[in-house]
Amino acid sequence: MTHPDVPALVDEGEALTDDALLGGRLRLLQPARGHRAGHDALLLAASAPADAHRAVDLGSGVGAAGLALAIRLPAATVTLVEIDRATAELARRNADRQQPDLSGRVRVVTEDVTRLARPSGPAEPAARAADLVLMNPPFNDPARHRVSPRARRALAHSVADGAIEPWLRAAERLLEAGGRLALIHRPEALETLLAGLSGRFGAVTIRPVHPRAEAPAIRLLIGAVKGRRTPPAFLPGLVLAGPDGRPSAEAERLLRQGEGI
Repeated sequence: MTHPDVPALVDEGEALTDDALLGGRLRLLQPARGHRAGHDALLLAASAPADAHRAVDLGSGVGAAGLALAIRLPAATVTLVEIDRATAELARRNADRQQPDLSGRVRVVTEDVTRLARPSGPAEPAARAADLVLMNPPFNDPARHRVSPRARRALAHSVADGAIEPWLRAAERLLEAGGRLALIHRPEALETLLAGLSGRFGAVTIRPVHPRAEAPAIRLLIGAVKGRRTPPAFLPGLVLAGPDGRPSAEAERLLRQGEGI
């Protein structure tokens, strides 16, 4: 339901909802319509290495993945990068309203991902300053999926598979030597992703996410290390629901308890 005490977004007059994730430990203000944070962001945060200290969340939206990571890793600082001004403002508000307050460890940068860590780009986040980059990019390729007529929904959801390469280049610039990348994407983009990672990242791990044990994967959780040349490896799949349709024990552990994979 729409939260009665939350004002509408100024830009498009959108009502907001106040949603509880991670079993109530993460509260998110987000638009009632359009792109909404869900399992993808939480799975991405869960897939990140537990020893990360300086993380950057590219295309953060309202902050779901980065804030979930900050809750899971209390020693980590997180920079949320979001191109849409109104959405970035929601991410700031979401960081401020968590209990305990995360605003001291989370900052928000309103910027185009492709401009990061360049001489002509913003000063922060700086080149080679991160040990982890999270990436939940728009991944509905217009060649395979209908594009929303609503501009902000299209911006959040739709981009050609090949357009992921500028994001990967940005991640490489932001990461220190040996820094790690964690991203979530659709299985049909795997070939494009591996091509974009080649020469920049190695030790690539690929974990398929299945809605049920017998169903094809609907997402891939991909990890990689900057500068490595180790060949890719497939990891055991993650199954979200059992035969009865109820969440699996692993899904409960990750999505409600906020633990790492």
